[in-house]
Amino acid sequence: MHNAAENKTGRAGRYISEPTGYRAFIPAPLPPSDPPLELAGDLRDKLSAADYALGRLDGAVLTLPNPDLFVFMYVRKEAVLSSQIEGTQSSLQNLLAAEAQLFDPDTPKDVEEVANYVRAMNHGLARLAELPVSVRLIREIHAGLMRGVRGGRLTPGELRTSQNWIGPAGCRLATATFVPPPPREVPQALSDLEQFLHGSGGLPPLIQVGLAHAQFETIHPFLDGNGRIGRLLIAFLLTEKRLLSRPVLYLSHYFKRHRAEYYERLQAVRDAGDWEGWLAFFLDGVIVVSREATATAAAILRMREDYRAKITGHLGRAAANGQRVMDRLFDHPIVNVATVRQWLGTTPAGANQIVARLEGIGLLREITGYARNRRFRFEPYLRLFEEAGDAA
Repeated sequence: MHNAAENKTGRAGRYISEPTGYRAFIPAPLPPSDPPLELAGDLRDKLSAADYALGRLDGAVLTLPNPDLFVFMYVRKEAVLSSQIEGTQSSLQNLLAAEAQLFDPDTPKDVEEVANYVRAMNHGLARLAELPVSVRLIREIHAGLMRGVRGGRLTPGELRTSQNWIGPAGCRLATATFVPPPPREVPQALSDLEQFLHGSGGLPPLIQVGLAHAQFETIHPFLDGNGRIGRLLIAFLLTEKRLLSRPVLYLSHYFKRHRAEYYERLQAVRDAGDWEGWLAFFLDGVIVVSREATATAAAILRMREDYRAKITGHLGRAAANGQRVMDRLFDHPIVNVATVRQWLGTTPAGANQIVARLEGIGLLREITGYARNRRFRFEPYLRLFEEAGDAA
């Protein structure tokens, strides 16, 4: 019994002492082999429930009139939440307004970081058509994520050549919670990870994705942006392995809600070889977030029908223009009157009137409080994607 426990302790890798006095961790290649993963009992049940929940989500998204608009919002929601885990302040509304070039003087300065995340994710998803998830793709995405923002001076797209560490603010190497592998070990560790991604070792795809995320976070190959890249990796792998036909499952929501447990589970892999505990947590996240996204897809359909009926019932002869505006709002959910005027090719007075009527039925909500330069949000739609407390 004693030997089995010892085996499990070194199962994920080993700590080595560096000449300057700290201990760094060198991960063992995946999959865990000594002992092998135990996909039985509770873990098998969770895997089955997670596969089922993903299948239902995929089906629900395909029932939407334009699934790509759902993807558009989910990518942005993920960008906001994943960036908030790293300390950014920007909300979904801030990001959408910045993308629409409707800047507010109070917009947090870090909105550009979140916009970079959206660009990096879209770049990665487009590249998957010609390049597998690989070290090359990961470096490309990192370059896009970090370009021109906080941490951008920390060699975007380049593997680190100095030691980094993880721990509370202000801690040093000697007092860090966790010290990833020394820089000389990083290329080999990433090469091993890439090899694992290209051959499954007979493991179910979702298990492979869960293992890969934890391993990437342990390698921590960049000086900044590792958490965000590791979370993007999950979305890319789910898409590449065809577990979802569209990238609409993002676990940042779950990781943010259970942040302490997320870090504890990753650390328990390194310290105690508890891969099964991490995978149970990961699969729970897949189940919870898949169900939430499936419910959101159904709510979008209901909301769309509800407001179609309201527009027809309340806007009279302007109903056709009202419907046209609503259709455009799905991928442009923050607008001003000038944008609506452009969409409809109408007069300023005509655009003002349509906006006022749509505000009257609750489709639009004014968000500046100004008499001039007013901006409006597609209220019922954005509410479906926002966290409590995110709305302005």
